[in-house]
Formats: sequence, structure tokens, C-alpha cells
Amino acid sequence: MSGRDHDLHEIREAVAKLCATFPMEYWRATDRERRYPTEFVRALTEAGWLSCLIPEEYGGAGLPLAAAAAVLEEIQRSGANGAACHAQMYTMGTVLRHCNEAQKRKYLPKIATGELRLQAFGVTEPSAGTDTSSIRTSAARKGDRWVVNGQKVWTSRAEHSDLMLLLARTAPRDAAKRTEGMSVFLVEMKAALNKGLSIRPIRTMINHATTEVFFENLEIPAENLVGEEGKGFRYIIDGMNAERILIGAECIGDAKWFLAKATAYANERKVFDRPIGQNQGVQFPIARAHMATEAAALMVERAAALYDAGKPCGPEANMAKQLAAEASWQAGDMCLQTHGGFGFAEEYDIERKFRETRLYQIAPISTNLVLCYIAEHVLHLPRSY
Repeated sequence: MSGRDHDLHEIREAVAKLCATFPMEYWRATDRERRYPTEFVRALTEAGWLSCLIPEEYGGAGLPLAAAAAVLEEIQRSGANGAACHAQMYTMGTVLRHCNEAQKRKYLPKIATGELRLQAFGVTEPSAGTDTSSIRTSAARKGDRWVVNGQKVWTSRAEHSDLMLLLARTAPRDAAKRTEGMSVFLVEMKAALNKGLSIRPIRTMINHATTEVFFENLEIPAENLVGEEGKGFRYIIDGMNAERILIGAECIGDAKWFLAKATAYANERKVFDRPIGQNQGVQFPIARAHMATEAAALMVERAAALYDAGKPCGPEANMAKQLAAEASWQAGDMCLQTHGGFGFAEEYDIERKFRETRLYQIAPISTNLVLCYIAEHVLHLPRSY
């Protein structure tokens, strides 16, 4: 697989073909059993899709973010759940732009082959939430090591990842320079487990494999510092923008799945001797959800194009995630309503996807924070927080 050899249409077809080998019963079972979809993640890895952003010189495909967005959209559109592995794509924004050559050569080839998984993004903390500048997890330099103490929460896939991209404070918080004094580290999790690192799973309303992670005098080699000490916040912004764009693409995929499901049912289901889709009360919500989805898809496409061109894309990435999340939730609610009681039945898969897509109203950034960002940085209204 090469960035020169694939266009988005070919990528979508190939991913759809792979996803078709995992029937809906597979996803019902993993959801029911709260089991990590190891077989699906392995298949994506072996096909090269999880390494699509890694440059060819390190064993990847060297594809742009727009291609990664197409992969994740198609996964969701098939009825699967890309949240099991999407972090390996969006953390690449930080790794590719800010890791040094030695770090890239050490880790990227093994990530590309699947020998290592980079699935954990350690940023959020219980007391800080979306106020990243208030994190308390600290890293102190001691000789040729960094010693980490603190806690992260909502660190998804920590139990299924070999590497974590970790944000920690390396200097006290300065109220005047809130985003300074934080640094990024690559943590080798398997080696650290039970040697200063412990993981506690959090059971949630969806099968998301999310956890709390605790650090107690965890030692990290000095060479695992990413970039310059104290500049970590600006480094993870690349990862956050990529994350929001890719989550937006996943939401578009969800929305298209809901639309296809609702449209098919509205054509087939007959009540009072006529298909329910003949009724405007059923038609109009489907049409509105379709329009919202198409509009949000354009914003995701625009944000990805800016990111791939190396241009500032904060507003577009935030708007893409928000509009796409709203479109997928609108489509999900419409699909459930269209199916009536059958929508609550496990065998229709709607209730699972309904729960899964609801997450993106909250994560990876809440609705209110997106609105605050747009108000302040785009519309130049007074800062509200």
C-alpha cells in the first residue's frame, strides 16, 4: 500500500471489503461481553490501515490525514467501531511532527508491522477535565531518567496498547502562561506495568475499553522526551486537531449507517397497507438528517485538507468534530424513532450504534468547549472561562 497507489475511492472499497468479514453478530458479541475486538484490530493492522499515516521510509503507507479519515469513516459506515484503534492514527500528528529521528526509527517500523501498538493518549485528568493547563501529573528529571507521579482518566485502550503518548507537568503552572511547562513523553507501557504504572478499567455504557491510569514514581528514560521540555502542549495540539478531524469522519460514517438503515426500513416496513416511508412524518426527519450529514462531511473534508497542507486548522477541526457529532446523533435518534420498538432490539444493531455515537457529544472535547473556542478565537468575543 502506497500513498501514490491509492485514491480515496479505492481505500473505501478495500476497507469496506475487510469490514464485511466481521458480521454484525461479531460486534454484538464484543459489546455484550465487553470484549476488545482483537481480531478486528489485528486484521486492520495486517492490511496496513493502522499504519497508513506512517511514512514509507518507516514501513507505513505515507498517506495523508484525508485517507485516514476515509478509513475510519468507512469502518463506522459498515456498522463496526473504529474507536478500538483510532488513536494510532491521531497520535501520529504529534509523533511525526515532533519526535526526533532516533525515536521515529525506534518505534515507527514496529508500529507499522503491528509489533507495537500506540493506542493510548494520556492527557485528561480527574481534577482538570478539559482544562488541560490544570493537569497535575508531574515528571521530574533525575539524572538520565524522568520520574512520573500522578493520574490520568479516560485513557482508552491502555490495557491494549504498548505505547502511551503522555502529557505531564515538568514545571509549575504559571497563571500568566498556562500552557507552558508541560512536556510529552513516550511511555513503554508493558515494561512499566506494575513498576510504577497501574491501570484500572472503567465500565461505561458502551464497550470502549477505557481506563484510569496511575503513576507512582514511574521512571522513563530521558530519551523518551518528545521535542523540547516545557513545550508539550503545543505538540499535542497537532494530535488533538487530528483527533477531532478523524472523530468527525467517524461520526459521518455513523450517520451514513443510520441513514441507510432508516431508509431501508422506511421502504420495507408497511403499516396501514403502505410503506411508512411514504409518510412525511417519517420522510422529513430522514431528509433533515441527510442534509446535516452532507454539510458536516464538507467541513470534515475542509479541515483534513488544511491539516494535510500544514496550515492552521483549529477552528475547522473543532467545527468538523462538533457538526459531525451533531449530525450522527441526529441521524441516530431519527433511525431509532423510524424503527420504533424494533430499534431497541439488539439484533437490529441500532441500540449499540446509538450508544456509541452519543459519546462524541462529550469526547474528545465537549460541546461547550468547542462553542467557547469558536466564540473567542473566531468571533473574538470575550473569553468566558
